[in-house]
Amino acid sequence: MTSRPPVRAVLQPVVLGHAGSGFFTPFLPFNPLPPSSLRSINRALRHKAAGVEVDVRLSQDGVPVLYHDHTLGSMTDGQGCVSQTSAAALQRQQYRGGWPYDWFQREKISTFETLLGQLAQRPVFPYLHLDLHEDDACSANDTTRSRLLARQLVTLLGQYQVPPERVLILTNRPATLAYFRRLHPSVPLGLEFTDEFEQGMAALATTDVQAVVLHKDDVTPERVARLHQTGHQVVVFGGRSGKAITRVVAAHPDAYEVDNVRRLLRELHHEQGVAPQVLTMTKADLK
Repeated sequence: MTSRPPVRAVLQPVVLGHAGSGFFTPFLPFNPLPPSSLRSINRALRHKAAGVEVDVRLSQDGVPVLYHDHTLGSMTDGQGCVSQTSAAALQRQQYRGGWPYDWFQREKISTFETLLGQLAQRPVFPYLHLDLHEDDACSANDTTRSRLLARQLVTLLGQYQVPPERVLILTNRPATLAYFRRLHPSVPLGLEFTDEFEQGMAALATTDVQAVVLHKDDVTPERVARLHQTGHQVVVFGGRSGKAITRVVAAHPDAYEVDNVRRLLRELHHEQGVAPQVLTMTKADLK
């Protein structure tokens, strides 16, 4: 019987870009790049994030793609659901953020494999948090597609020889995490709390994971300490204003998926004197 991977001791907090560099925002900071787009991801890494969190969905023909919402009309010039659109058609969809964002971006939807191909060329593979987006108005509660997404991800992670310790698979569905555990026992898993905290704790008691993922508005020092006592790491997502980042840092989580990487790095250095885990940049990364 294969045991689950141990919880990694974290000596410094890990800083990751949330959906790359976050979502379209007008200030604090201005971000014209779509979430989980390739330029958004590369921007977070140029800003010295140790890795990125990305949103992953399954196309109609079973290809994992990087996209947050389940409908195309919310962020692109396309229509319909991702799950009802082929991967080839999805890659032709251009992101639309409206004015002024579209003056600065011409991004299109990318496949997860395209991202892996780029990251594999770096001297150190970045941390990669994969947020499995299984909600879909066109195929609600389709566990068959959730399992296919898990199998496809396992295949691609193996194909590109991604170090398991650099990955976190996260979702709010314990059944999907249990299936992923059977497919790839060495990859760490994270349960996202999307209900009340106590409901999440109840689900955690029967779910075999290493980490808990909390929204920035739900994290407190007391909750982080309680989760640490159960042997789990804590990942917090969201946050771009100085106030939000200061409050999140005060809770002392193990990893941050943040919309403002530069601000968080400054806050960690100033408030804690901590040198967070960052990537060593090459000259090519700075172009």
